[in-house]
Amino acid sequence: MVTDRTAPIETTALTTEVEKLLSPAEPDGVFRDTRECGDGLLALALLLISPPTPRPKTGS
Repeated sequence: MVTDRTAPIETTALTTEVEKLLSPAEPDGVFRDTRECGDGLLALALLLISPPTPRPKTGS
């Protein structure tokens, strides 16, 4: 019964592999801070609610 001796080792290896897949490490990349996102959102909101630029008056 070779499978009886190797089953615990294979089960441990499989369990470790499944755990790695379920909770992967954070990928390398750019992570934004919540304050940076909030500041950008505030700036965008201020641009959207600002009054339009005045148009030149026509001479008609």
